[in-house]
Amino acid sequence: MAISSAVRALPLGEPVLRPLDPAGLARLHAATLRILEETGVAVGSARIRARLAAAGARVDGERVRLPAPLVEAALAAAPRTYTLAARDTAWDLPLDGAHGYLSVDGSAAEIVDLETGARRPSTEADLAAVTRLADALPEIAFLWQGVEAGDRPVPVRPLHELRTQLANSGKHVQLMTATTPLAARGAVELARAVAGGADALRARPVLSSFQVSLSPLSFDGEALEAALVYADAGVPAGFVVMAIGCATAPATPAGVLAQSNAEVLAGITIVETLAPGAPTFYGACSTTMDLRSGLTTCGGPEDLLYQAAFAQLARHYRLPSSVGTFAPGAKAPDWQAGLENGLSGLVSLLAGADLLSGAGLLYAARVFALEEMVLDAEIFGLLRHLAGGIAIDDEALAVDVIGAVGPGGNFLAEDHTVGHMRGLWLPRLFDRGTWEEWEAAGRPAPRERARERARSLLTTHVPAPLEAGLAAELDRIVGAFSREAGIG
Repeated sequence: MAISSAVRALPLGEPVLRPLDPAGLARLHAATLRILEETGVAVGSARIRARLAAAGARVDGERVRLPAPLVEAALAAAPRTYTLAARDTAWDLPLDGAHGYLSVDGSAAEIVDLETGARRPSTEADLAAVTRLADALPEIAFLWQGVEAGDRPVPVRPLHELRTQLANSGKHVQLMTATTPLAARGAVELARAVAGGADALRARPVLSSFQVSLSPLSFDGEALEAALVYADAGVPAGFVVMAIGCATAPATPAGVLAQSNAEVLAGITIVETLAPGAPTFYGACSTTMDLRSGLTTCGGPEDLLYQAAFAQLARHYRLPSSVGTFAPGAKAPDWQAGLENGLSGLVSLLAGADLLSGAGLLYAARVFALEEMVLDAEIFGLLRHLAGGIAIDDEALAVDVIGAVGPGGNFLAEDHTVGHMRGLWLPRLFDRGTWEEWEAAGRPAPRERARERARSLLTTHVPAPLEAGLAAELDRIVGAFSREAGIG
C-alpha cells in the first residue's frame, strides 16, 4: 500500500533478525497452545466467561481454558491488514507489513519540566505540549498518551486525554488509558464525532486502542469489556503484554516468551471469538527484573531479544505488531539513553516491527522528557535513512561523472553532486562542526540542542484546527460521560 509523503516510515523488507529458528518457533507455538488449553487464563468478567463457554471454551470459576481449535480459528478471523486513519488524511497509516511507524510512549505519571529540568507530576497541559510537539515532528507517525493528565478525575481522565490529543494533532491516536467500558464508550463517541459518525469511524478508524494483560495469565474484566466496546465500533482493539521475567513471568527468556505469547493470543482469541473480524494487533513490551535493584532491565540484551522475537511471532501469526522500542533505563537524555535507544530502534527495524512505541520516555517508562522525544526522532530518522539501503542504477553509479572528473579531480561543483547531495542524511542535533566552534558555543550537548528545538517547535507549530463546532461537541461528550461517572 502507498503512504503519504508526509509520513516518515521505516521501509520494511523481509526481516533479517529472527531469534527463533523454525524448530524453536514451532516449539514455542506448541507450548503456548498447551498453556492456553491446560492452564488457561483468569477472566474477570462473568458475562465474557459465559459467552466464551458458549463458544467452546472450558470455564471453571474465573479460569478460562482455550482449546487449540478455538485459538486457531480466532487467529484466522483477524484481519491481516488495515489502515490506522487520521484526522489529517495525509497521516493515514496502512498496516501492511511494509512500513514501520514510530509513536510517543506513555503513559508516564511524571515529566521533566522543559524549563527547570525538574521532575514533577504531569498534567493535561503537559499532554497538550507532548501532543503538539509530536504533531510537529515528522518522524512521529501516531500518538500514544505520552503523559497522563494527572489533574483530571481518574474515571474520565482518558476522555480528557483523548479530547486534548484530538485538539492538538491531526495524527492517529492510539488510546492506552481507557480501560473501563464507560471510558471506552466515551472514547468511541469522541472518535465518532471527529470521524463524522458511526459508519464513518468504522470505515476510517481515527482511533485505535489496546488493553494490557495482568501477568501472569490474567485479564481484568472491565478491560476486556472495554476491548469489546472498541471492537464492536470498528475501532482496532489490540492487546499488549508487559510481563517481567523473574517477577510476573519465568526467569528464562523462553519462558517469558511462552507466557507472553499465551497472554497476547488469549486476548486476541477472546476478541475474535466474540467479535469476529475485528481489527486487532499483537503487542508486547515484556522485560526482566534487575535483581540488584528490583526495577526492570529496560535497554538490556534480553529486552532486545524480546523485541525481535515478538515481531517475529506477530509475523508468524500474520498480525500487525506493536513492539516496545524506546524506553531506556537511563534517567536523562545522555550517552546511556542514546545507546539503549539506538540499539533498540535498530533491532525493531531489523525484526520488521510495524508499530514502534515509543519516543520520549526515560527511567524505565516512568518519566517523559520532551527533549528525549526530539532525540528519539533523530535516531529514528537515522534508522529510516539506513533502512533505505543503496540504490544501484546508472544514475546512482555515476560512471560517466567519475569519468568526466577523472583522476585527481573534484566532484563538489558537478551537477550530479548538486542534484543528489540533499539525499544524504543530515543531522539536526549531532555536532559535526569544528572543535573551536563547539567550544565557542559553550560545548553544547545534543540534549541542549534538542531542548532548543522543542522550544522552537512548541512556539511556532500550529496543529490543524478542529472543524467548526467540533470542539464544543467534544466538550459536550466529555461532560456527559463525566456526569454518568458521577463527576459534576
